[in-house]
Amino acid sequence: MEAYFDNSATTKVMDAAAKLMLKVMKEDYGNPSARHRKGLEAEHYIKEARTNIARTLRVQEKEIFFTSGGTESNNLALIGAAMANSRAGKHIISTRIEHASVYQPLAYLESQGFSVTWLSVDKDGHISLDELKASIRPDTILVSVMYVNNEIGAVEPIEKISQILREKNPSVLFHVDGIQAYGKYEIRPKKQGIDLLSASGHKFHGPKGVGFLYISEKAKVKPILYGGGQQKDMRPGTENVPGIAGIGIAAKEIYDHFPENLSHILELKNALIDALEGLEGVEIHSKRGSESAPQIVSAGFLGVRSEVLLHALEDKGIYVSSGSACSSNHPAISGTLKAVGIKQEFLDSTLRFSLGIYNTREEIDYAAGVLKELLPVLRRYRRG
Repeated sequence: MEAYFDNSATTKVMDAAAKLMLKVMKEDYGNPSARHRKGLEAEHYIKEARTNIARTLRVQEKEIFFTSGGTESNNLALIGAAMANSRAGKHIISTRIEHASVYQPLAYLESQGFSVTWLSVDKDGHISLDELKASIRPDTILVSVMYVNNEIGAVEPIEKISQILREKNPSVLFHVDGIQAYGKYEIRPKKQGIDLLSASGHKFHGPKGVGFLYISEKAKVKPILYGGGQQKDMRPGTENVPGIAGIGIAAKEIYDHFPENLSHILELKNALIDALEGLEGVEIHSKRGSESAPQIVSAGFLGVRSEVLLHALEDKGIYVSSGSACSSNHPAISGTLKAVGIKQEFLDSTLRFSLGIYNTREEIDYAAGVLKELLPVLRRYRRG
């Protein structure tokens, strides 16, 4: 049996998206900038995808810009917003548990003369709203907080953060890394006070290599790429039409079936936590309920290194993650796990199980059974 529990790294592309992408690549393959019929056909797919995504967020179509994925969306949001608003100030606020595609652009901005305040988090991965209030200054121009943490699934209080920003300094732009949240939550940027929102197609059963950035029409953002003039010069370059068509149909399908998708994933999460809690020497880092994402379960396995357990599970057809897939080629103790105060004995013994719409209860039961057999064996091996 095969059980894929690494959906926060990437998801299986849904059939509707794959089918449409093949049609675009084989039949409607024109350049959308061309003025002939083939080009207009390609442009239609882009417009349709933009409409689909805008409807899921209840925003204007002109506020959706397509990118190569979550990393580019975050870079464009952060560097573009910082550079466009630098005359108003050079202070930025973020958190200690951000994805590398946020903290590395912010580190670059620090090297360019910006200052960044890094907010701490509690044991559940949530920022302190009081610390946020105290950190906002007259020269603060940008705040970036992830919606859902990609490692432990902590959900930040986005609307409360936005309210504080509006009260303390209404000119501050609020960027939200929504890469692990889009498709799992009904996100409403206008209502929630989000000015910039990043998303990536392959996190919600769309294709890899394509994402989008929502930019509120009132937000000032400079492009970080130049040439070509596409997408109002904000993100120039010939559009990835097959990918855009795929992400558009994936967004529509995910939200057309949102209630049943969410219910299914939540049921699996609770079943997985129940099973893990029944095993000896296992500590659950992710919570149940609304303060934790429905698709992510992080757990520490006492006495077993995460890489060893990951490959032992792989041998049984079970696929999980030992951390963020974007940085898995550079093994290191997770900054997120350190930031939330995970016990020393679990820092190098933690795995992430992340669920998707195609997972089943049978897969959960299979994984639980395999873990029950493997853990005592691996622990004895380590002691030896």
